[in-house]
Amino acid sequence: MVRSLRTVVAALVLVWLAGALPGVRGDAQQQPPTAARPLPDQQPPPADQPQRPLFRTGINFVRVDVIVSDRQGNTPADLVAADFDVTEDGKPQTIETFKLIKLDGGSGAATVGESPKPIRSDYDEESEAARDDVRLFAVFLDDYHVRLGSSLTVREPLTQFIRTQLGASDMIGVMYPLEPLAQVRMTRNHEAIVGVIEKFLGRKYDYTPRNDIEWRYANYPAAFVEQIRNQVSLSAIKGLVTHMGSLKEGRKALILVSEGYSNILPPQLRDPVATMPGFGNPQRDNPMAGVNNPTEDRAAFLSNLELQTDLREVFDSANRNNTAIYTVDPRGLASGAFDINEGVNIQTDREYLRASIDTLHLLAEGSDGRAIVNQNDLEKGMRQIVRDSSAYYLIGYSSTQMPSDGRFHEIKVRVKRPGMQVRARKGYWALNAEETMRATAAPKPGLPPGVEAALATVDLPTRARVIRTWVGTSRGENGRTKITFVWEPVAKPAGDRERTEAPARVALTAVGPGGAPYFRGRVPEAPPASTGTTGATTNSAALQAPARVTFDADPGTLQLRVSVESAGAQVIDSEIREMVVPDLTAHTSLGTPAVFRARTAREFQQINADPAAVPVAVREFSRTDRLLIRVPAFGPGTTAPSVTARLLNRTGQPMLDLAVAPAGASSTDQQVDLPLAGLAAGDYVIEIKTTGESGDTKELVGFRVAS
Repeated sequence: MVRSLRTVVAALVLVWLAGALPGVRGDAQQQPPTAARPLPDQQPPPADQPQRPLFRTGINFVRVDVIVSDRQGNTPADLVAADFDVTEDGKPQTIETFKLIKLDGGSGAATVGESPKPIRSDYDEESEAARDDVRLFAVFLDDYHVRLGSSLTVREPLTQFIRTQLGASDMIGVMYPLEPLAQVRMTRNHEAIVGVIEKFLGRKYDYTPRNDIEWRYANYPAAFVEQIRNQVSLSAIKGLVTHMGSLKEGRKALILVSEGYSNILPPQLRDPVATMPGFGNPQRDNPMAGVNNPTEDRAAFLSNLELQTDLREVFDSANRNNTAIYTVDPRGLASGAFDINEGVNIQTDREYLRASIDTLHLLAEGSDGRAIVNQNDLEKGMRQIVRDSSAYYLIGYSSTQMPSDGRFHEIKVRVKRPGMQVRARKGYWALNAEETMRATAAPKPGLPPGVEAALATVDLPTRARVIRTWVGTSRGENGRTKITFVWEPVAKPAGDRERTEAPARVALTAVGPGGAPYFRGRVPEAPPASTGTTGATTNSAALQAPARVTFDADPGTLQLRVSVESAGAQVIDSEIREMVVPDLTAHTSLGTPAVFRARTAREFQQINADPAAVPVAVREFSRTDRLLIRVPAFGPGTTAPSVTARLLNRTGQPMLDLAVAPAGASSTDQQVDLPLAGLAAGDYVIEIKTTGESGDTKELVGFRVAS
């Protein structure tokens, strides 16, 4: 029965996450409204391909952070590999890599006039986090397992920790259980993280639905919803530590703010409908319910066994990704787990409190972190987090046992020098035979690079949660290239508590290599009176159609500075992006294909007849849509080259030749008319090709047909 219930809960969590994490994987915080995030460029890896840390050298290579301190609490800097003995399951191991890591958060390393690089893109995040002189932190605000009052209390020590303990070069991110991992950005904008923490509100035992996903389970029993919340939170933590592991080799710290976990509720709180406290629960007014009851004891024992397995998976993932979990119990020195009005007797109350604290100890000690529990001075305990991340020895060895048994293998580290205190993780869980086979299997053949790049534009780009953009090129005047910038709003993700302002306009600056601006202004300059199929709109309440601006630029490097503004001129997102402007005058060439969507026959007629129609930036469509794909085609001088097109599947295999026709009165544009009704749900690519003296020129357009 327990296993069956667990299976059902796991299935529901998958449904929950599928709704909560659109386009899953790969940042900005929950979300700091002023943090810089990239808008359109990069595509996260598929959700069904778990990320492995980039620094691994083999499935049997083990890295261990060793914190060594003398009697004064200082870390000796003169130890060498020969001073350490490492054993695995009692068998000596040969140290292959050895490094002393000493960091100060940038307080003493920066030279005069030099400041740490701001994090504005995926590349910035990955390159900066991987540096040896950068400390990486994350805060997980587990609102599902923190009381409202406790969340208000913990805000101050958390914000003080960030403001007083972190240095200018330290990077930190923040995440909530239901937040898409694709929105978690490790940043140096510490005040943006503080802004998120200052809005932290706990929801433990509060089942009021806050979004569409939670409404699906509003009428489930409270005990069932608690199990779902456990799975959601623990799955999110595993995803976060995996992301941190992919960014950095050295020690990383995850600060988990939680009151602990339990897979069972006392009888007094097992309401048949979670959102109706007390209704239909005969034990609400019976404080002694469950006391000395063998059935209750057995249920608690079995639920604890399952929870231990779930927690083990979390700190196992943390170990594999070299991330220490520091659990922070915001209750401080607590006397019980429940409020007096919840009617739980003292004995049961204390048992639940002890069990919840035990889960925090298990997560911390299993990952070489610390449990900051049962203390009212949280700041003092949290200062140790920075000390642990500032000086340690990083040791690596290849396991002589080469385990593939899926079991726990104990690690012991000893320092030969007398008077030294040593801390290191207790061991690791090896891959099982099936996981080993997957890890060592030859990689599957990849997609053709062009097809892969086209498909990467289909999903919402990494961290682009406010707007989506499209930048097109065509031949301009006097040897220049015409640039078209289009943007449209992105629907607010489920579970997003921070996005309160809707995008109304984009402030755009385009500059060339010398810094001279090609364009500077807002897109559009003012809200139009109405919306239309071919016109731009910026209705501040609900923007429907894309907005566009065009300008000419010289071939070469172009930098676009994008700031998304609300109707009140507040900046709610920003990005700096560089692109290469092609020269479309010297040879046979193609401009950037533009995609137009028609939902009705009238819309199609309007777009087809309008050479100035505004293309869409979105790349996911319904089978009832009809697409027009227009591409400027240029030959030497004024000659018009021939253009062909065909439909490819997601692996790049040809499916269908497509008819290409001139686009109305345009002398250069060619277009493809593609109704989607005959296509099955899935991803596709349109290949557009022209042939000139220098060979073939191709442009690929990826898109998705939804069911």
